Amino acid sequence: MAVPYWVQDAVFYQIFPDRFANGDLENDPPNVQRWGAKPTIWGFQGGDLRGVIQKFDYLLDLGVTALYFNPIFQATSNHRYNISDYYHIDRKLGDRDDFQALLDVAHQNGVRVILDGVFNHCGRGFFAFNDVLENHSHSPYMDWFHLNNIPPDAYSPGDADDYEAWWKFKSLPKFNTDNPEVREYIFNVAEYWIRQGADGWRLDVPNEIDDGEFWAEFRHVVKSVNPDAYLVGEIWDGNPEWVGEERFDGLMNYPFRDALLAYLLGESSPKEFSQKVDQMLSIYEQDHARAMYLPLGSHDTRRLATILGGELKKVKLAYLLQFSFLGAPAIYYGDEIGLQGGKDPDCRRAFPWQEEDWDVALRKYVRRLIDLRKRNPVLRRGSYQTLYVGEEDGVMAFGRRLGEERILVILNASSSGRYLQLDVGKLGWQDDRILQDMLNANEYRVSDQGIEIELQPWSGYWIGNGGI
Repeated sequence: MAVPYWVQDAVFYQIFPDRFANGDLENDPPNVQRWGAKPTIWGFQGGDLRGVIQKFDYLLDLGVTALYFNPIFQATSNHRYNISDYYHIDRKLGDRDDFQALLDVAHQNGVRVILDGVFNHCGRGFFAFNDVLENHSHSPYMDWFHLNNIPPDAYSPGDADDYEAWWKFKSLPKFNTDNPEVREYIFNVAEYWIRQGADGWRLDVPNEIDDGEFWAEFRHVVKSVNPDAYLVGEIWDGNPEWVGEERFDGLMNYPFRDALLAYLLGESSPKEFSQKVDQMLSIYEQDHARAMYLPLGSHDTRRLATILGGELKKVKLAYLLQFSFLGAPAIYYGDEIGLQGGKDPDCRRAFPWQEEDWDVALRKYVRRLIDLRKRNPVLRRGSYQTLYVGEEDGVMAFGRRLGEERILVILNASSSGRYLQLDVGKLGWQDDRILQDMLNANEYRVSDQGIEIELQPWSGYWIGNGGI
């Protein structure tokens, strides 16, 4: 069963629903926080599905083509990873009509919608766990969970000792996915939302359901409804065992993110970065390498601008490298305007909708990268080839190649200007050819020595012979 054709062409945008936009004040909780208040683990700020619909022109203007939503199902927390009802939209986000309206707007504009699948654990309010709390050993759902003591203590402070829970949080009891009834329930949920129009699932902590048969059947259920549905797993170490015909189409490529940031922060050399990238690409089949979800930030990490010290040149270079690589680049809401944020929950700040609070230059740059990636198939579907790695000068170069189209990507991740003379014969470029810099409007002539270029500090270049 093939990887969905559309993924390698996609540009994802991740939305944490409570913090993107508030489009319906009527569904706000009575104690809703002020929009933009300091994030907490318990407070709601009123973001909802109608807010996303109302701001859809913003997303289309940016150029994104796929949305990944953190959980939207009924739950008691703002992150909603403690789901109590998998068949209902959280009322603070809207209702089924709002979800359908969102799908309609998205699909009419060629935008896919991916939902967060939290199937390792649920919330304490989930009907089966609630039944255990009420009926103890008489509950018909005893075998839906991993219980160590009856009745389980689910609400006092401290770790979950009476039952297995994600990271021992009492609010997140772990499903017993060996139970056929549990498996059937989860597969039915997965199928249901695909039938409603969702375009795929991002699977939360799937490695904690370390059961090949479970995921093979999950994939079969989803793909039987929509063969083009995207399945992407949150596997932080990039283990290739999690992609393939019986697992996922791609993974959240955190190893790429980690390597990229280490390179830009001077914690690794271009050679070390290049070695890590080459190793990543060698362990996956090409279709799956191109179906990786490429994040620079997420709801689980510090904000990109914060990690890079708010330095615009470094942030732009991170995006340039991300949009040059194999896979589907993903923007965490607000990163494109330079939104700051530390560790969870600070990385989940509300989107500031006053343009004076944006880094407008950064957004313009990201928008330009998205546009160029869309117009140059080589950046989406081309092969990858390392061409140069500096030992200690911060410089590296690689090529993307698709048919007769080539793009040379050069990065100078240092505070000093550099001179580079680069043999471009491996890309098939011959003497006297004129190449164009797609980002900086410069031209370079190929000689028998290759090309010569003066690299500005913290700069990146896309030099190509294709369309611009």
